[in-house]
Amino acid sequence: MACAVLFLGIYLSCDSFASFNSLSDSRVVFFNSFFNSSDTKNNDLFFSQQDTLALETPDLKIMQDNTLCPISTPCVVSARTLGDVFGSSAIRKDIIDYVVQAGDTLQSVADFYKISVNTLIWANDLTASSKLKAGQTLTILPTDGVLHVAKSGDNVSTMATKYKATAEEIIAFNSLKDSNDIYIGDILIIPSGTMPKTSSPLANNNQTPLADNFFIYPTNGRITQGIHYYNAIDVANKCGTPIYATASGTIQRVKYGYNFGGGNYITILHSNGTVTYYGHLMTIFVKPGDKVNMGDRIALMGGGTGTAGDGLSTGCHVHFQVVGAKNPLSKYSIGTTLNLK
Repeated sequence: MACAVLFLGIYLSCDSFASFNSLSDSRVVFFNSFFNSSDTKNNDLFFSQQDTLALETPDLKIMQDNTLCPISTPCVVSARTLGDVFGSSAIRKDIIDYVVQAGDTLQSVADFYKISVNTLIWANDLTASSKLKAGQTLTILPTDGVLHVAKSGDNVSTMATKYKATAEEIIAFNSLKDSNDIYIGDILIIPSGTMPKTSSPLANNNQTPLADNFFIYPTNGRITQGIHYYNAIDVANKCGTPIYATASGTIQRVKYGYNFGGGNYITILHSNGTVTYYGHLMTIFVKPGDKVNMGDRIALMGGGTGTAGDGLSTGCHVHFQVVGAKNPLSKYSIGTTLNLK
């Protein structure tokens, strides 16, 4: 890699510095760095032209009583490192809800998001002959593979076998602690997996009939998005709006971070085997194993990223989804206001 360092008005090559490091002399005197300026901001990784230039300066040492040499710690910056710093090589990790536009096809959408057509088909329970309609919402995975909703008895090994994937990739991509870190209703991405011909990603959903009063509303607010990934409805309000358990049950998972775009979230296992998911949370008041009753306050509504109530993306809202049954909010149209009594 060609490079140079400006030293006392003279550009010296990296090869020159390397040659200095190869010298050996017992009579060596080190000097402190002398380019420091009191005007330079401390700990600045980047600086503007208005700021004092903060160089990573070499030490100086005298060799053989007559030569002043700069010694600098070797540093190699690869294209990958630069990409990580500036974001050009970042891998998308979020699951996207894409609204179909006029003229879209399975191939054009797959090409735009750099995934295979099969990945798009499997995630949306479509077929190769499916025609897209303007306004239709598609689930876009961040990588090629399969979307899996965990059921009783699932573990990483069984999923790896079923989808012809590797257990190590499943654990790493989903940030699991180990092969058994799976709960009923967990939504997992199986990277590089392939869907068995007899299976469907939606096979475990909409199976349990529920009484109309089994669930209450998860919060007060306005419905801003209808059914989308995964059997979910978005309800918006101000950041900090309370989120409530829609039915009695046991807290399964409490997870913090980006989480495929869902932000901080909670899942609750209910008595009939259904699971409810509450995403984009600012503050969480429960922990795994807690028993909750219908109407208990479990969290506060967060922002679009769901990590700090920052109101990014689609603003402050809760992503409420149901696994194993019909979402009770699906009967309402977008714009409907929900009021808990």
